[in-house]
Amino acid sequence: MARLEKIKYKPVPVRDLITEMKDLSELMIDLAYSAALFNSRALAEEVIELERRVDTLAYLLDMSAMLAARDAKDAESLVGVSVVAAATDKISDAAADIAAIVLRDIGIHPIVREAFERVEERLTRVETKPNSILVGKKLRELGLAAKMGVDIIVIRRGEELIVNPKREEVIKSGDIITARGAQMGVDEFERLAEGTIRTLES
Repeated sequence: MARLEKIKYKPVPVRDLITEMKDLSELMIDLAYSAALFNSRALAEEVIELERRVDTLAYLLDMSAMLAARDAKDAESLVGVSVVAAATDKISDAAADIAAIVLRDIGIHPIVREAFERVEERLTRVETKPNSILVGKKLRELGLAAKMGVDIIVIRRGEELIVNPKREEVIKSGDIITARGAQMGVDEFERLAEGTIRTLES
């Protein structure tokens, strides 16, 4: 587990914590495999950032469980939640181990790479530049899925992490976006975000 920063406790429903941990751990596995396949430090770094978030969520969940347990019966009923949270945390740690292969320049064995290359979708992580035509637009206005087969799955905006953003979310300059799609669509999306092309094909 990564070193935790000092956390100020705030009440969050256990169900919400478990749900976010599950969503993030699933995402981390996809990101880690893509990082290894394409030797992408950007994707690997995103995995490490997400691992820190999962560790924080696990810590908050433990605190919530302790506060919720008023007696032995309550404690017993929360054991299952604790087991699921711990297992989910281990999944995120495993994804971070895969990402570390890239960050430490260990290299991927050809057999492993061959297995990864069977995946048709590609993931990318790119920062939106001030001159990008994406900036200031809602996701529904852009219609990226229909136009280029690309889905935005994470937006990192400073300390804020937006997973599976809604259609009304507005893209801002400096957003670090993780997106998924076919190779051609992902390549075009990267150029749009970086401002090297200024038109979005209909």
